[in-house]
Amino acid sequence: MMKTVKYQGHECCQLTNRALDLLITRSVGPRILSLRHQGGENLFAELPDFVADCPGSGPFHFYGGHRLWHAPEDPCRTYQPDDSPVEIIPQNNGLLMTQNVEARTSLQKFWEIRLPGDVSQVVITHHLTNRGLWPVTCAPWAITQFKVGGIAILPQTIEDTGVLPNRSLVFWPYTPPVNPNVHWGRRYVLLHANMNSPFKVGYPNPRGWLAYWLNGTLFVKRAAFEAQSRYYDFGSSSECYCNDQFIELETLAPITTIEPGATTSHLETWELFGNVKQPHDEEEVQSLVDQFGLE
Repeated sequence: MMKTVKYQGHECCQLTNRALDLLITRSVGPRILSLRHQGGENLFAELPDFVADCPGSGPFHFYGGHRLWHAPEDPCRTYQPDDSPVEIIPQNNGLLMTQNVEARTSLQKFWEIRLPGDVSQVVITHHLTNRGLWPVTCAPWAITQFKVGGIAILPQTIEDTGVLPNRSLVFWPYTPPVNPNVHWGRRYVLLHANMNSPFKVGYPNPRGWLAYWLNGTLFVKRAAFEAQSRYYDFGSSSECYCNDQFIELETLAPITTIEPGATTSHLETWELFGNVKQPHDEEEVQSLVDQFGLE
């Protein structure tokens, strides 16, 4: 069911089932500001005052939670302010939310959010439609911001390729590879969200999932990896950014050219697991992977 509530000063639609409670902005955004188990805490970062500048357009308010951007990242086009109301239409077990057309890019964002049944799962289809007169080359980029203090789990390729390499990692200029909060494992990279300065890593992710453990809850997001397609950021389909205020799990769709009037889409599936003990090393992460069938 869905009803309208106020949250962090914003008008939101509450989408619930017996397992989960979501708050989706109507007055700004689109954003999913809150995700929690029924009776539990909000896992998402709450950032009412965190802003970045979009040159020529004004401040971009992060707000926290889940958002849709389009890669490649460039402040002039990526940080387009989204402080206007969005249209929300109820659907069976979910809703459809539509943003105004971005004046600078001529792209329009709309999401389909579903709670399939009464399980701890969310299905989000992110769409970008080109409302302009010329083709736009970009990639849908789904970003989820969490509270700090937990542990991000970034699965690595486990294929045995003999004497040939089997994985790659991408670093941003502000990211020091040596960091006491990061464990560079062979099967999993574990990132403790306790950073004093910005840190970001990306990589091609054939396993198709990312996870974040916080206070006994394990959040898992899945997005398909297309091995034959091209991705931005040196081929990254998954990325993780962290600073002292939030941590982000990010998935990207392949690079695509959207013709005028056409739409491209990017599907994420979220799962929440409760009463999960904190993993401390790769062996304990592997036990969780086996337990929850993450592969």
